Amino acid sequence: MQIKTALTYDDVLLVPQKSDIISRQDVNPAGRLTKNILLKTPIVSANMDTVTESKMAIAMALAGGIGFIHRFCSVEYQVKEVERVKRKQNIIIDKPFVVSPKETLLDVKEKIKEYNCKSFLVTDDSQQLMGILTRRDTVFAPHDEMLVEELMTPKNKLITAPHDVTPERAREIMNANKVEKLPLVDDDFKIRGLITATDIAKNYNNEAATKDSKGRLIVGAAVGIRGDYMERVDALVKAETDVIVVDIAHGHSENEILVIKKIKEKYPQVEIVGGNVATAKAALDLIKAGADCIKIGVGPGSTCITRTTTGFGVPQLTAVFNAARVCKKHNIPLIADGGIKQPGDMVKALAAGADTVMLGGQLSGTKETPGPTMTYRGQQFKISRGMASLTAALSRPDAKENADNITPEGVEARVPYRGPMKNIINQYIGGLRSGMSYGNARNISELQANAEFVRITNSGIKESTSHDNMVL
Repeated sequence: MQIKTALTYDDVLLVPQKSDIISRQDVNPAGRLTKNILLKTPIVSANMDTVTESKMAIAMALAGGIGFIHRFCSVEYQVKEVERVKRKQNIIIDKPFVVSPKETLLDVKEKIKEYNCKSFLVTDDSQQLMGILTRRDTVFAPHDEMLVEELMTPKNKLITAPHDVTPERAREIMNANKVEKLPLVDDDFKIRGLITATDIAKNYNNEAATKDSKGRLIVGAAVGIRGDYMERVDALVKAETDVIVVDIAHGHSENEILVIKKIKEKYPQVEIVGGNVATAKAALDLIKAGADCIKIGVGPGSTCITRTTTGFGVPQLTAVFNAARVCKKHNIPLIADGGIKQPGDMVKALAAGADTVMLGGQLSGTKETPGPTMTYRGQQFKISRGMASLTAALSRPDAKENADNITPEGVEARVPYRGPMKNIINQYIGGLRSGMSYGNARNISELQANAEFVRITNSGIKESTSHDNMVL
């Protein structure tokens, strides 16, 4: 047997190139997630239950990237998390929250808690607009048994607009009439949408955000290959999830291929990420099945122990190199998932052929990750765990029946609290911009074309970090 050598990020460096780039701000770090989705920041937050729910996904999209909502929850919970992202910023809210005129203020207060929304359109059973209920209508209400129709601003006092109004015209109407909410109606005065002053302001002020065609933040979500996966897909498509990742530890399997084909057959318009895989043959098989993006990485994650548990895996740089050749040939983008410990690793991954990178461990412990912050010996921490860890496996619905057959391929860890996610992303994008200037690359394609790697020794690794001093 011929045993090949495989490398990871620490084993190589990129050779500096003669550069005519004046400033690192002159480069464009955007990367493709799929053929139809371009990320201004080529970073994806991992679909782990200690990394990405709606708060992280919102922060990622606002920073120009995208977050994938994990699948280790009920279908209903995952859909609500997706909807929170899609409703965070809109030009037009297609499905505004509504209440009935016969509901009580107590009913409305329950909906305020459920939807985190303080204003509602009032409609009858046919969805005809009857009024609007805002915080100013309820704040001084004498008791909770008052009906919505007693509190609302009635339709004869409403300022509305036709459903095909442009954002610019809507802005003019709202400014002229000093209103913050503009219901959109058809000729029968039925609700067709809602525009708010807050969303218009956010949309104009967040040019760096990753948005869909309606001005909403984009978001991805994960599904598995067993049980309710198709029910989950149906619900996520209905919630207008922008991209779905079919997520299993060993993506080069007949099960994954069949699931991708089944989703594509039912929803040919849905963007699908397939993974995780670690070889060119696996990438090709998932592309043939219909995947719009390939996720590379078996065992490189900071909380993953697949390689030590099973003996299988491919060091990440070699895995990216090999898969990239196939992906480029078929014009399919590639996500490098795992093994990235610092900004330079991201530069190497992109130079090796990845279009985006997925971060899990580096984002864990940030403010936007799920779970509480805890204090231990005077320092703040949050919990991070691999999705094949023992605790993750035991939290699944079928855990009791399969407890004896669980073999962990991940660990649970305590990570220092790191503050807002934006601090981490800024460091990574700053490193990428600098790296692109060293490579004389104004975009990711040029970085890949100009890339020249050299292998380094353990002494070279030591030389690459701070040494021979006491770091403050």
